[in-house]
Formats: sequence, structure tokens, C-alpha cells
Amino acid sequence: MPANYELLDSRFMGLDAPYEEADFVVFGAPFDSTCSFRPGTRFAPAAMRRDFIGLETYSPYLDRDLADYKISDLGDLDLAIGAPNTCIKQISAFVTKLLADNKRPVMIGGEHLLTLATVKTLYEKYPQLHLIQMDAHTDLRDDYLGLKLSHAAVIRRCHEFLGDGRIYQFAIRSGEKSEFEWAKQHTDLHKFSLDGLKESIEVLKSKQVPVYFTLDLDVLDPSVFPGTGTPEPGGLSFDELRRAIASMEGLNLVGMDLMELSPHYDASGVSTAVACKLLREMLLTFA
Repeated sequence: MPANYELLDSRFMGLDAPYEEADFVVFGAPFDSTCSFRPGTRFAPAAMRRDFIGLETYSPYLDRDLADYKISDLGDLDLAIGAPNTCIKQISAFVTKLLADNKRPVMIGGEHLLTLATVKTLYEKYPQLHLIQMDAHTDLRDDYLGLKLSHAAVIRRCHEFLGDGRIYQFAIRSGEKSEFEWAKQHTDLHKFSLDGLKESIEVLKSKQVPVYFTLDLDVLDPSVFPGTGTPEPGGLSFDELRRAIASMEGLNLVGMDLMELSPHYDASGVSTAVACKLLREMLLTFA
């Protein structure tokens, strides 16, 4: 296990393989200092760890069980709340250690800005890295209220090193007009639905390029997932998203994340349960 990192003790049920034997390594990133509307994603990893115990490790969708795979959960990073630059450096340094040990990182957020840390670190190891984003929002602003480091600008920051032809965006339904116009020239953006995902997956598989998958949970319709800081009506159903994740099996996946659960906006706990189940399906699809 990487040394000199502060991690909390709780672990996801079924993800208890020894670090040395694991392929995928899960860690939490509790941080939400640039949220543009309602904060609270810093509480997501802890809420998911608490509620994951209510979920079976077996997926009847995939006929696979987490107990049969070597996945290690290292707990939550102790991040510098309120300091985006420092936080990104902390995550980057941690992921660098994971990559040196030939592990594939799985980050549980936390706000979407944190994806910048993992993607940039993976890009340094995999210069041909491609990015698949499922999200309600474009996240392509050049800045938000003057801030370059914002969850509203994270994919624009990723584009600065990935460049054109490397970013695939799906189910996007919110953003400034200028973001959608910019995307026409620089990203492969699909509005409102997952149309085009199958064709994009086939292209990426044929090239066998390394892929990072980032899932902003507000891609789901608020009727399914109200527990997020920026709910956007018109989103995906749980089954649409689950099937989309399963369809990505076979990609050369080098890392992924699941972001933007704000558990306290859904007192029923349903949003946290949805996030937990999607984490299970993501891990079993790629494991």
C-alpha cells in the first residue's frame, strides 16, 4: 500500500483483497469546495461506505460477484478542504503511487473537478489516453466566476492536454451556449441521450487506446437520483445507465470515477443506494 497517506479506516464490503494482489484500487476523495450550486459531495464516500453493506456483492445483471475478484479499497484520502490546487496535487501524488504499482484507480467523489487530477496523472503514463464522460453538464467553461479550477470547467481543463478527438461526452443537457458551440469543434458531444455510445466504443476498442471513464451521477434523472448538487430534469433512467456501463466491457480501461453524489439532499437514502449499485456494476463490468 502507498505509504505516507492519511486514509480513514472504513472499507466497502467485498473489496477487501490485499493491496499487493489487487488490480483495481478504490479510494474516496471527499472534497467539494468549487461546487457552483449546492455543496455536499464531500460526504458521499462516507455515506456510500455506510450503505454499501445493504447491497449484495453479487450482480444478477452480470452474473458476477465482487467476492470473486481482487479489488482493494484503501479508504478515503484526507484532503485539504478549501484548497483545490493542494487537493489536486494530493490526489495526483496518490494516483502516481498506484500507477507505479500497476494498479488501476477507481475514485469515489467528491466534486467533478477532482477528475482533473486522475486524468492528468494517467495521461502522463498513457499519452494516448481517451476520456468518456457521462454527465448532465458540459463542464466546458473556460472559467467559472473567474476560477479556472472549477467543477464547471473540469473537462475544458482536461482538453488542454488531451486535445481534440479524445473526449466523448454523453447525455449532456445543460451548459452555456458557448460551451456547446465550442464542443462542436473540440469534443464528440452527444446531447440528451446515449446515442452514439455504441459506435464510439467500437472505435475505441478497435484502436485499443487507454480509456478513462468519468461518471457524474447527475446524468441520471432527478426522479431517480435527487441527491446531487445540480439536479437537471430530463436525464437517464437507472437501467439505461446500467446497460451503458455494461456495454463498455472490453475497453482498455485504465481508470474510472463516480462523482457528485450529495447524500443529504435525499433523506430517503435512495440516491446513495443507486450510487452504490452503480459502483458495483462498474467494478464488475471491468474487473
